[in-house]
Amino acid sequence: MFSGLLQPMHLLLILGVVLIVFGPGKLGNLGHDLGKSIREFKSAMEARDVTPAVEAEKPAPAVTVAPEKTGQSA
Repeated sequence: MFSGLLQPMHLLLILGVVLIVFGPGKLGNLGHDLGKSIREFKSAMEARDVTPAVEAEKPAPAVTVAPEKTGQSA
């Protein structure tokens, strides 16, 4: 049923239809947005793989407090 579906002529026809529907300007933006969403999805999946035990082993970041200014000058 789907044998020979991805032949070069079929791919050129699909590319032509997509180009007509979206136009050349939006086609670049569409590719950029698709790549960005795939990168964000991959980074979210990698962040999900971090176990809580690994997070607990990391030391907490040091918090520094800036000295308060009184508003009086000497």
